[in-house]
Amino acid sequence: MSVHHVHASEAKAAQAPCGGSPPSPAAAGDGHTGARLLITLALNLVIPLAQVAGGVAAGSVALISDATHNFSDFAAVLIAYVAFRIGRRGASVRHTFGYRRAELLAALVQVGLLAGASAVIVLEAVERLRHPTVVAGGLVMGLAGLGVVGNGLSAWLLHRDARHSLNVRGAFWHMVGDMLTSVAVLIGGAILTVRPWYWLDPLLSFGIVIFILKNSWTIARESGLILMNSTPRGLDLEAVRRHLEAIDGVCGVHYLHAWNLASSGVAFSCHVVVPDQAVSRTETLAETLRRDLRERYGIDHPVFQFETAACGNGELLCGLSCGNGNGGPHGH
Repeated sequence: MSVHHVHASEAKAAQAPCGGSPPSPAAAGDGHTGARLLITLALNLVIPLAQVAGGVAAGSVALISDATHNFSDFAAVLIAYVAFRIGRRGASVRHTFGYRRAELLAALVQVGLLAGASAVIVLEAVERLRHPTVVAGGLVMGLAGLGVVGNGLSAWLLHRDARHSLNVRGAFWHMVGDMLTSVAVLIGGAILTVRPWYWLDPLLSFGIVIFILKNSWTIARESGLILMNSTPRGLDLEAVRRHLEAIDGVCGVHYLHAWNLASSGVAFSCHVVVPDQAVSRTETLAETLRRDLRERYGIDHPVFQFETAACGNGELLCGLSCGNGNGGPHGH
């Protein structure tokens, strides 16, 4: 039996036309991700400091609460930046895939921060319903407007990277949530200058919490699936198998595995049955397989094991991968 492992370079990743989880040039950052995170970090330190000072001057508990929530964004962006820097470290003997999954851990931490911030908003909203207070609406509106502009700018800075990084996406939703909170405070301040509708601000706050928690759940679910090495969303392993088996020189394909390395980048391994031949003759076939997987399915990190006969049970999935011990010897 002639066995040969072929490792595709991640550097050759290309955008796939299908709806799976293809890599993207922006996935690993476009060289400006760190700078955008640092600018956002600065904005989210200046804004809450100004809001705290203004809240004390205006006697607005709502504004101080909004500022307190905004401080959680500073922590979230700081976590995102640290994870981004760690994720850029290369592979080592101990961490052969590098540190790219640090962003997933950061994303889960940020989900926790979002949940905590949501709890603070709910408690404050309930307190405001029970004990409405008269505030200086004009000053509240001005400082809430500062929050809208600052958080809106922060969200805009992170939006591009949020499409490809769960880590940055967590920080992005922090910004969006705070922007909406500031909008609620702004609207409440405007209305309170002409109408004593003290229930409106807490009502808007409850809506914001639902919005934040919905997006937090999405981030937590995606992070969990990647950490569990689940098959990337939209990638049909049976379709991949049929496509590979239709290529000239391939007699069969079995034991397929596919998983996300991080928010982007798809790793893949399989056994490929070929006619008995010299190992060197499989190089051309291996290049064809790499190119097809990259262009059709966005798989940028494939590993092939060439065999002259199907090992084990020859099925799509490896029996031992389920931990039931019924898969038999695999000939790995």
